[in-house]
Amino acid sequence: MSRSPAWTESNEKMSTELDNIFYSRDEELSPVPKPKLVYSTINRTNSQLRLLAESFILPGRDSAVDQIMVVLPKSEENISDSCQIEREVWGSGLEYLLSCIGFAVGLGNIWRFPYLCYKSGGGAFLIPYFAFLVLCGFPLFYMETAYGQFASLSPISVWRLSPLFKGIGYGMVIICTIVCIYYNIIISWTFYYIYMSMNATLPWTTCENHWNTYKCVSSIQEKFKSLNQSQTNTSQFQTASLEFWERNVLRQSTGIESLGEIRWPLFWCLLLAWFLVFLCLSKGVKSSGKVVYFTSLFPYIVLTVLLVRGVTLPGAMIGIRFYVIPDWSKLLDLKVWGDAAVQIFYSVGMAWGSLITMASYNNFKHNVFRDAMIVPIVNCGTSVFAGFVIFSVLGYMAHATNTAINQVVDQGPGLIFVVYPEAISKLPAPQLWSVMFFLMIFTVGIDSQFGMFETLTSALVDEYPRLLRRRKTLVTGTLCLVEFFLGIPMICQGGIYILQIIDWYSASFSLMLLSFMECIVISWIYGINRFLKDIELMLGKKPFIYWKIMWKFITPTIILFTWGFSVSNIGTVTLGQYRYPTWAIITGWMCGMCSLIPVPLTAIIAVSREKSGTFVQRVRRLAQPAPNWGPSQAADKERYYNSMNDAEFERYEAALLNVDLKSYAKMKKMSSFSDSPSSPKKARPLSPKNSITLYSNIINSV
Repeated sequence: MSRSPAWTESNEKMSTELDNIFYSRDEELSPVPKPKLVYSTINRTNSQLRLLAESFILPGRDSAVDQIMVVLPKSEENISDSCQIEREVWGSGLEYLLSCIGFAVGLGNIWRFPYLCYKSGGGAFLIPYFAFLVLCGFPLFYMETAYGQFASLSPISVWRLSPLFKGIGYGMVIICTIVCIYYNIIISWTFYYIYMSMNATLPWTTCENHWNTYKCVSSIQEKFKSLNQSQTNTSQFQTASLEFWERNVLRQSTGIESLGEIRWPLFWCLLLAWFLVFLCLSKGVKSSGKVVYFTSLFPYIVLTVLLVRGVTLPGAMIGIRFYVIPDWSKLLDLKVWGDAAVQIFYSVGMAWGSLITMASYNNFKHNVFRDAMIVPIVNCGTSVFAGFVIFSVLGYMAHATNTAINQVVDQGPGLIFVVYPEAISKLPAPQLWSVMFFLMIFTVGIDSQFGMFETLTSALVDEYPRLLRRRKTLVTGTLCLVEFFLGIPMICQGGIYILQIIDWYSASFSLMLLSFMECIVISWIYGINRFLKDIELMLGKKPFIYWKIMWKFITPTIILFTWGFSVSNIGTVTLGQYRYPTWAIITGWMCGMCSLIPVPLTAIIAVSREKSGTFVQRVRRLAQPAPNWGPSQAADKERYYNSMNDAEFERYEAALLNVDLKSYAKMKKMSSFSDSPSSPKKARPLSPKNSITLYSNIINSV
């Protein structure tokens, strides 16, 4: 291809000057990348850039150009990918707040916290619970939402702040991918219960159905009456609600080795669940932001109605006393403190990537600190509130059946799908209460699903914005379809065994480790002072010294100890009396590890792709923020550059040119760049229209 004559003289003159820089025999310049050609294209248009790229064969050079590096202006047309295509934002700050509350308030608030509080000293459990909220919950929530909002990027792309640790973002997305699969299985169960609640007689209240066995008794009361009469083991009897759950809803097989047939009613419920996820997220936060006005507020209406009804029932105070009366001796048990830390960690939602994603759709100056205080408080308050709702009804059930409260208390799916439905069946108009209860469980679950699934779609779109941003609806639909098919094994007769093992291991220890690494990278590698300055740029005031101490020392220490406790107490997965085979347990551990493997793997790949410099130099370079790190909008980015001191800006420009600081200083000295952005502040051309960025590997061959 012939060169454009109009460019010949300037190109050849520039080539000679830049060859003197990049092909210098000075050993100190050895780390400098050695492209075939490097050209400055300041003040040239995009069409001229393309023309220049096509005419890069100079006389005497081989026609196969290994690498071409172009230094060009960052005009509105040349801003990075994340800025070129419009990224949606929340319709209002309230939409963001409700979405965060909806994500954080999940099924664990209803089916795990009340049980933990009951068995860990009642009201005494609230002391370690709120202590860990202050020491761990608030700092991590604030940190994740702050840097997500600062960069307007989702969990993978946001690690431009330190590309060496991009695997942390991949780990977060992998966890969300796995959990999204089985979370919708639980939602499909709620659909089935809502449908069955339409019957004139609730099917889990009688033993006259085709799925019942001779062991069936209509209630816990009948179970213990039969026990007293026969003086035999309780395992000989099963309540109608338990048989409905195991023999009708699940048609549970004998073990994980026996997957069995697809439960077709659950198949259609699962399809409906994924269709609703697609419908609500098809337009990203623009559509989900409107839905959360209902899904995040409706559970509180139902919980309030159930509480008012529950406390008026005879025996309600029995349950409430068991729930709240403190046993101070339990505070001496380290397991109680460990359980409180783990519950805070999982319920507030750190290290899932969803908080980063939701905050990334905020305006740059949104008061993220205020929301970081509100959401954890609302989340914990909801847990306590839900406990009163659950135990008031369980107290009534214990009174009505003349049994001890500890005989009816349960946690997890057993509480939601066995115990509580039986308790509701004893209320007047049980169909109404049943529909309301399971509709509440659905809205609690779907809100958390929104947050996790939006993390998946945003992660893909932010990584490939030119290709996918205008096709986000297609991306959402495709991912929904893939996740739906991946969930089908869990609606087979042996699916509950798969769900239990994935739930047990998938996020049990990896979440904490990812959060610990996240804290260390931001506080110690990216730099806590730099992070505080980023927040100041957004909010207009610097965070208190309290946050610096928490992020740098106290919070990571607590996470590490909590992680150690969690791993040491993880135990072997079980489901009722069933014991899993060894191969299934190994598979579970592998499932848990798959979110941690990307951390070292992506670091190794990134270092190996860096061709210039020693191993240590490459690691140091990758640990520093990438050249395209910073706010997404041009005006905010200019303020970000202006906020840098000379040393920070030199590091930025060195990263821009892909060299270490020593080589950069030598290059600058030799080339005499008079208008270099690293010159004194007043002389810097810090407009987004002329601040430079590096485009490498534009053409591999001409």
